[in-house]
Amino acid sequence: MAIKYLSALILPGLLVLFFARVTYSNVIGLVLTVALIAASVYKGYTDSFLLIIVDAFSLTAGFWYAKRMKQKIKKSA
Repeated sequence: MAIKYLSALILPGLLVLFFARVTYSNVIGLVLTVALIAASVYKGYTDSFLLIIVDAFSLTAGFWYAKRMKQKIKKSA
């Protein structure tokens, strides 16, 4: 059970970063990650409201970091 919460805390944020780097858009990275989480909820892998809140926190942190990373790249170029 603890592995689900630890994964929910880390993986969505990393996915946002990954998709933002691949697509060069942090918004598209966020949308793709939300779609994956929605599919996970639909299939029944997310079984509690607290897990959804942890996912949302990780998404927010990943989006914030992707935006910050994109600003640093623009500033240095």
